[in-house]
Amino acid sequence: MKEIKYTISIYTENNVGLLNRISAIFLKRHINIRSITSSESEIPNIHRFIIVVKVDKEKIKKIIKQIEKQIEVIAAFSHTDKEIIYLQTALYKVKSKSLFKERKIQNIIKDSRANIVTVKPDYFVIEKTGWKEETDELYNKLKKYGLLQFVRSGRIS
Repeated sequence: MKEIKYTISIYTENNVGLLNRISAIFLKRHINIRSITSSESEIPNIHRFIIVVKVDKEKIKKIIKQIEKQIEVIAAFSHTDKEIIYLQTALYKVKSKSLFKERKIQNIIKDSRANIVTVKPDYFVIEKTGWKEETDELYNKLKKYGLLQFVRSGRIS
């Protein structure tokens, strides 16, 4: 079977050790977790894990069943990229001199629909929310302007 990217959404109680048990499910099957995000959900006292993996259809069904066996898990769902809306946030730390000397970088930021979140004497930080391809594109454009650091969040959906 063909492996495709799945986003797994897990609604849980927030208990110590649950993340370890969930990640062990993937470890036992030698499945690499590409991205994992945890946060409060829209439901009071309920947390949500968003996990991205690349597996075939049979494996994803087995994984969901195993996850749902965990006592603290309320529900677990899997979706393909076509079935959900998802984004990531990226932060780019760039040398300040390029902001003041290179007019072109300001156009790149504007055209990318990114925002400058802080400006310091030595560096400034840009924030971009979008699809992975968009954050990668901005990364590639900023490299030649003195990109100092880059970080990207896990998927949110």
